[in-house]
Amino acid sequence: MNENKKELGIGRIFKPILEEKSLSIRKLSKITGIDTSTISRILNGKQQANIKHLEKLSKALEIPLENLLIASGYDLNNVKEKKQSKYNYNNKIDDIEDIFNFSNILEDDYINEQIKGELDKYEKYVLTSEGSSMVHNNFSEKIKNVGEPGAFVDKLKEMYRLFCSDNITTKELIILGSGLLYFIISTDIIPDFIFPIGFLDDVIAIKIVLNKFSQLSTEEDRHSYN
Repeated sequence: MNENKKELGIGRIFKPILEEKSLSIRKLSKITGIDTSTISRILNGKQQANIKHLEKLSKALEIPLENLLIASGYDLNNVKEKKQSKYNYNNKIDDIEDIFNFSNILEDDYINEQIKGELDKYEKYVLTSEGSSMVHNNFSEKIKNVGEPGAFVDKLKEMYRLFCSDNITTKELIILGSGLLYFIISTDIIPDFIFPIGFLDDVIAIKIVLNKFSQLSTEEDRHSYN
């Protein structure tokens, strides 16, 4: 979607409602907590609104979030399919890197920080007997809910296999366990009803975990070499 279309779509929705409610951009900023310059850039198509912006604007102006997402360029044509299946991990994609690259389109700093915050909590939780038991007792059932196997499911199974290994270090267990707990516990940093991105917080979380795991392995190899 080009910038002109974005401006037309967003402006067409917001501007009449702002007039109807006698709201200035400054007042809307106070209600939503979004900076006035950010709102102005969004309305004029000079800045892409992230999901958090759209959620706040949706509540403040009483506009369905779905309408704002469509105006911002998100494809919600398959929303009914998403509602029928909570875990639709696009198993037609055979390469895990393709899935991770797709998730890059929708990432922003807010979402990443929220997900990293949850992963930090799970790193501590997985060291408890309760947290470890949750992984062992619930992973298989959670995988069944995903549906047919695919690249993302295969990666999760590989992580679980390593997690259960007798040779795993404590650092590795903490990192992998945090990702598995994120998958098992329905966190939903990105609203789950937003198709096709409602499942991508899981994908982003696993990507963060695997990057961290890879860095750990590299550091250990470096120390072994020295």
